[in-house]
Amino acid sequence: MNRQNIEAFFATLKAANPEPRTELEYTSHFELLAAVLLSAQATDVGVNKATRKLFPVANTPQQILDLGLEGLESYIKTIGLYRSKAKHLMEACRILVEQHGGEVPDNREALEALPGVGRKTANVVLNVAFGHPTMAVDTHIFRVGNRTGLAKGKTPLAVEKQLMKRIPAEYAVDAHHWLILHGRYVCQARKPLCYQCAVAVYCDFKPKTAAP
Repeated sequence: MNRQNIEAFFATLKAANPEPRTELEYTSHFELLAAVLLSAQATDVGVNKATRKLFPVANTPQQILDLGLEGLESYIKTIGLYRSKAKHLMEACRILVEQHGGEVPDNREALEALPGVGRKTANVVLNVAFGHPTMAVDTHIFRVGNRTGLAKGKTPLAVEKQLMKRIPAEYAVDAHHWLILHGRYVCQARKPLCYQCAVAVYCDFKPKTAAP
């Protein structure tokens, strides 16, 4: 995808959705961090169902610690890998309380030092909570980047670096959301919905899929 098409690609996505948002439900930086940590290999819908019960009871690091491991597990047991996620979240909460005054840090190094928080999770928190122009490459963004020709790479990090280099600065903060939503609802894995895609004309993917 050439530079002119990249500009048009994101201008079109912005026109259709000027203020994109994550589909995870949260009301604070900590709720966001917890929800993203829980969302690994799980759907946002599934995470939201669990956190709607958890957050009214415990939505700070100290309150999560006060629940205890078994108490936390009882709220998130509908989420895949809930036992390991509960351990990670508990340990992350302990570090947040002991080292950060219960607040979510706004730098990558401190975030990635938290158990259960890798580069992708840190990128989401930095972008959504603090407005940093980061790119959290999940399966959707990895697929869209490679399929469209926007950013080709064999690893998520390679795609992330390509995207950060090629996306115009004016779209950098919101690009993460646009690409995830596009991959989730239009540029789907098994059969992309090219026939109803607003940016198909700028995309390198061929042959385009036709309407059923």
